Amino acid sequence: MNLFDWLPFGRVPEISPDLLNERLKDVQIVDVRTPAEFQQSHIEGAVNLPITHFSKKSITGLSLEQSKPVVTICLSAHRSIPATRRLRQLGYDVKQLEGGMKAWWNQGYPIVGGQK
Repeated sequence: MNLFDWLPFGRVPEISPDLLNERLKDVQIVDVRTPAEFQQSHIEGAVNLPITHFSKKSITGLSLEQSKPVVTICLSAHRSIPATRRLRQLGYDVKQLEGGMKAWWNQGYPIVGGQK
């Protein structure tokens, strides 16, 4: 077990916006922002599960593939930290988007919606 697996704060594995953009078809994206934030702007193919509703049961309801990498996303890579840890505990290969949606928008990568 890694030290960061049990600490409530601190770093988790990350993926850069550039690398995520290259691998969009190869990952599952879990956006942990509020439904309103998600509706305004999200990455195509992402599913929304707000961090306030994160539980083993709600995660199971997403029907994520255990064998396919997962990327967690929030606005600025803070709310996605506990989501990343929880998914790792459940056996998923998971990273958070470095810098969150703010970094994604700054790179000008495609979004569904249009409001930032």
